[in-house]
Amino acid sequence: MAANRGREHWGSGFGFLMAAIGSAVGLGNMWRFSYLTAENGGAAFVFLYILMLFLVGGPVLIAELAIGRGAARGPIQALGFYGGRRWKILGLVFVSAGFLIASYYSVIAGWTLRYGLEAIFVGFDPKPAQHFGEVSTGLDALAWHLVFMAGSLWIVNNGISSGIERTSIIVMPMLFVVVCALALYAATLPGSGPGYQYYLEPDFSGLFSRKVLSEAAGQAFFSLSLGMGAMLTYASYLDRTSNLPVQGGIIAFSDFAIAFVAGLVVFPLLFALNLSEDVTASTLGALFITLPKAFLELGIAGRIVGTLFFGALVVGALTSLISLLEVVVASLSDVFTLDRRQATLWTGGAAALLGTPAALNIAALDAMDQVATNVLLMGGGLALAIFTGWVMKEPELELIAGSKRYRILKVWVPLLRYVVPVILAFIMWGSVPKALKAVAALF
Repeated sequence: MAANRGREHWGSGFGFLMAAIGSAVGLGNMWRFSYLTAENGGAAFVFLYILMLFLVGGPVLIAELAIGRGAARGPIQALGFYGGRRWKILGLVFVSAGFLIASYYSVIAGWTLRYGLEAIFVGFDPKPAQHFGEVSTGLDALAWHLVFMAGSLWIVNNGISSGIERTSIIVMPMLFVVVCALALYAATLPGSGPGYQYYLEPDFSGLFSRKVLSEAAGQAFFSLSLGMGAMLTYASYLDRTSNLPVQGGIIAFSDFAIAFVAGLVVFPLLFALNLSEDVTASTLGALFITLPKAFLELGIAGRIVGTLFFGALVVGALTSLISLLEVVVASLSDVFTLDRRQATLWTGGAAALLGTPAALNIAALDAMDQVATNVLLMGGGLALAIFTGWVMKEPELELIAGSKRYRILKVWVPLLRYVVPVILAFIMWGSVPKALKAVAALF
């Protein structure tokens, strides 16, 4: 039996899907997936990624949707609704992860906004590495962090249907069109062929190595915004006629599709301009140094392409950030019975303050990211799989509402009980030490 049906609702199923896809699609889609694909077997990695999406990402995503819609509350109250008071701690982990990520994600989002506006009005700096070093930290970075945070809070404050849904319905189709258009443009550049080869050439030699398996499973999990309560929170505004397995499948496929097409932009572009040697494992280095260098090489066309590319990054950053903020706003509203405006102001003020060290010191940003993604998200996802598979009574009942696809029920709970925990524990074995090392480097 569901609870708290007096809360806000999405205006349409399409609006929910655009918002949920927007939450999943972020800055990492535009480079991290592409780089991992290129460095871990090309098409072979894509195959393994899709497999991990089914084995790890999909089951946890559907679990978040089921718990959120069934409880119709934010993470803390939703976990307490199904598991009792002690399980509210897991909800608190979700909220903490969302809050921490929002605080530093806004800093990176501020960079994208600055680069997009510079592309329009002044063009790209002829010394991109030096320029990035100057604008990525300090008072400038802090100012752009606050600007982006303020804009995101304005959208969240307007509510689900009038704020988040309306924004997502407008900007997400634009992002799809822009990314596809950029991929078509990259295909027309002379010398782009080796870029496709680098990106997609199959190499099955390391397909089942520990590293490749870990990378594929981690990307499948991270890219769907799991373990931070975003999908759970968005699902809490759904009505009971929504088909959760189908919607979960659409979200996962769309997230993968945008990431894959982004790779068809980046690598052909870099290879066509003989910048392949500048390809690095650093997301920040590629997005803010290597690609601006490529856009400079293209002249006026590069300025247009660069504006569109960074515009797409701004959209991805915006839709992801508002979902993170909504996790905290919904939880404050549930736990302390605050109205949306009060909860938004408290959330925004605290997140802006916590993000200040990340704006002033890029090492602090890296440490915060390592803790959030490698400890909080993975640990939260592992606990959620255990909760849904072993603690929650008859979780299948929530999936049946609005769905006639009962076959998924035969594999969903077994995956959450036996497969997902093993894979996530396997990933955490290698990722947690990385987070601790990043934190230790600050002192």
